[in-house]
Amino acid sequence: MDDLDRRLINRLQHGLPLVRHPWQALAEELGADSRALRERLQALLDDGTLTRFGPMFDIERLGGAFTLAALAVPEEHFDAVAEQLMAMPEVAHNYRREHAWNMWFVLGCATPDGIAQTITQIEAQTGLPVLNLPKEETYHVGLHFPV
Repeated sequence: MDDLDRRLINRLQHGLPLVRHPWQALAEELGADSRALRERLQALLDDGTLTRFGPMFDIERLGGAFTLAALAVPEEHFDAVAEQLMAMPEVAHNYRREHAWNMWFVLGCATPDGIAQTITQIEAQTGLPVLNLPKEETYHVGLHFPV
């Protein structure tokens, strides 16, 4: 990773410019070629340096719902359950925690009823109870990881 890659990652953490030609504006800001920036971004995704690049939507404003949930998965079944969850389009991501509730995940559904239906489906598929932790209040926290 060179200096331009670092500057690109740091800048993209604040979003693309909201203009007609965002990559051109970004290129001018970073002193680079817009095509080269897109190619660098793709290379960072391809080599695993970045795992995701895309928009963040407020699903509730679009009529949908999301929730944080957890499972207490026996260690010998952890990988298999993780694969089951990641095969579901409603699961945004999951991750391991060092806790009795060791698998945490975010569900995003097109409707609020979809959350309950998906939890029922997960419980049926895994044989494990789901701890559902819907948000009570929204907080917007600026998050930036300087590279």
